This record gives sequence, C-alpha cells and structure tokens, in this order.
Amino acid sequence: MEENRTDRDHAFLSVAQVAEHLNVSKMTIYRLVHTGQLPCVRIGHTYRVAEDAMTRYLEEGAVQADAQ
Repeated sequence: MEENRTDRDHAFLSVAQVAEHLNVSKMTIYRLVHTGQLPCVRIGHTYRVAEDAMTRYLEEGAVQADAQ
C-alpha cells in the first residue's frame, strides 16, 4: 500500500450524488456511464464514480464561452 495516498484517492460517489453535484438528473449520469463517457465501477447492482473521474470529465468537457 502506498503511503502517499489520501482519502480523496478513495472517494467514490453514487450516481445520485454525482447528479446532485452536477445539477442534472440521475438518468443523465446513467447515460454517461453506459456510453463510457464517465468511468465508473460497478459494485453489485450499483455504480460508483470516482470523484477524480468526475472532475476529469468536467475539465475535459469545459468549453470557452464566446465573449460578444
């Protein structure tokens, strides 16, 4: 086990938590999971999204707004 790991390295969120954090529906998160756009792990019948995966998804999807 690595000594440099932090609790954040192990932070997993439920689909409902991700949806609430992003202010979207759970169905939107399920679509992102099923299309592979949002990496996750399946534990039993539930999906868990690593907090850093959600952050990467947001950073990669960021767009520059046109200033007019």
